[in-house]
Amino acid sequence: MTSDVSTDTGREAVGLRTDLLRRVEDRLRSLLAAERDLWSGVHEGAVVPIDALAELIASGGKRIRPAFCVTGYLAAGGDPDDPGIVSAGAALEMLHLSALVHDDVLDDSGTRRGVPTVHTKYTQLHGSRGWQGESRRYGEGVALLVGDLALVYSGELMAEAPRSVVPEWNRLRSEVMIGQYMDVHAAAEFSVDPRTSRLIARIKSGRYTIHRPLVVGASAAGRGDLAPAFEEYGEAVGEAFQLRDDLLDAFGDSADTGKPTGLDFTQHKMTPLLGWAMQRDEHIQALITEPGHTPDEVRRRLLETGVPDDVERHIGGLVERGCKAIADAPVDEVWRTELADMARRVAYRTS
Repeated sequence: MTSDVSTDTGREAVGLRTDLLRRVEDRLRSLLAAERDLWSGVHEGAVVPIDALAELIASGGKRIRPAFCVTGYLAAGGDPDDPGIVSAGAALEMLHLSALVHDDVLDDSGTRRGVPTVHTKYTQLHGSRGWQGESRRYGEGVALLVGDLALVYSGELMAEAPRSVVPEWNRLRSEVMIGQYMDVHAAAEFSVDPRTSRLIARIKSGRYTIHRPLVVGASAAGRGDLAPAFEEYGEAVGEAFQLRDDLLDAFGDSADTGKPTGLDFTQHKMTPLLGWAMQRDEHIQALITEPGHTPDEVRRRLLETGVPDDVERHIGGLVERGCKAIADAPVDEVWRTELADMARRVAYRTS
């Protein structure tokens, strides 16, 4: 009987989260629809950046950040009927869109979610129309402005959330920008420094994907006391998330990931995976930086170092650490179980 009650409670909890995430999706779409209506009355060309964001929303995405935000909120006992948490979840996804569009420019990535990236699309459009100026510069300019617009919208959305989220929201945004800069610099310098590579992975991706969204959710529910447990969980699971991303970039299938495989190699990204491998085999650096070598050569050399297997074991340890951190958190058991399941899902995803 207890098992049946527990199962029912779990289904009810997951159902509440599913409903909140549906409302997050509706909020994103309604915001862009309202903005399109407003700007279409000003000038037909003014809707281009809004349509670019709408296309990104429609193309899918895992909505990981809103999922952790609303999970943190519900685990903290937040009222699922409060529209503020919906706006907070939508703000996190809109910030993510901003980061994706800008990241694609920084990485010179041609596809995202299986379709041309914003800067690629508008570079091609410029060229096909024979417009004035440099096509690449136009495309990247459009993408930068689209990303900036998403950043503006994210701020508008988060302004609808409880004021208690502001400190965490501010820290989250600054971390993303600083982490992006450090990533760009590390790629240019391309020196073997696993400590810095790991820090970049945590700041640029892990914290803003899992740790901070969880704390934003808990803060919106007035449960700042959950921050330490969510930080320990989020730091571990966030690092596992980013290490999985590194493995998928190196060895994944672009048909599953929706973006080019081996992009970290071509862009000289000093990921923890590469940093650890280069400590064991100095020739890997030459395979990446010198012309004439292929991503397949790098992959074979990486496998020979044994680092990918070590990374898998490290991911397993991080998941265990995250589950342990949440096991004694002062939240209902159903949410401890769900957060443990979420840790495994993000750490062992295939896309």
